[in-house]
Amino acid sequence: MEKKKTVYQLDTPYSAVSWPSITLEDQETILELLCALLAPLGQYRSTYTQLSKGKRDRKRKRKAAGMDHMDVPPPPMPELQSFIDVGLSAVTRSLQEASKVGQDKKSNSEDVLPSGKPPPPPYSAIFVARSGQPNALNSHLPQMAAVASNSHPSQTPIRLVGLSKSCGERLSESLGIPRVSCIGLREDAPNSKALVEFTRQHVPTIEVQWLDEVKQAEHLKTNIKEIKTSVGSKQVKKHAA
Repeated sequence: MEKKKTVYQLDTPYSAVSWPSITLEDQETILELLCALLAPLGQYRSTYTQLSKGKRDRKRKRKAAGMDHMDVPPPPMPELQSFIDVGLSAVTRSLQEASKVGQDKKSNSEDVLPSGKPPPPPYSAIFVARSGQPNALNSHLPQMAAVASNSHPSQTPIRLVGLSKSCGERLSESLGIPRVSCIGLREDAPNSKALVEFTRQHVPTIEVQWLDEVKQAEHLKTNIKEIKTSVGSKQVKKHAA
């Protein structure tokens, strides 16, 4: 007879935060609009940015072309570059700062960072390529985006777009970088009106019930889960004769 035992797991008593539900058709439209918006950045990098092969190699090529005296600097990056953050770390850090600035404004009524500079524009939307990514890497984003939005009630809530279809390669090609998993788009980004309007119309805001539960100031018991699991038979160790 198979032996069973009970395993106990502790969990938070507050409600879990889910990703907003988006239809596959809307995801495809958002992806098309996003790639079209990012395309100028990828074109710039492919034209003016080259992987370094060493200082000697660059000198040799310039001398061979007879252009040692004509080192013309490239034009500036498209303005859009200053309105996007790429990567989970960059987006997470920005959400943390947005939440902190929002709390500081409530207490000090000052719209400046500790450095004296005004804070950057808030995110209008965050796009995450979830396909093939472990949930542990991005499961914090719904909660953090909701808290950042809640810290700035006068601003339009951040839309969180989880792209379930594999799209990392398309985003990488549009940006001209090897790997893309997460993109944060800030308010008033150039040429982003169509993307932002469609996203706000078709992506619901993030619902965080525990924010309301916390305001009630009621004690909630720790959520203890009981899981029944089978116990494997013990293996008999064989001793050498």
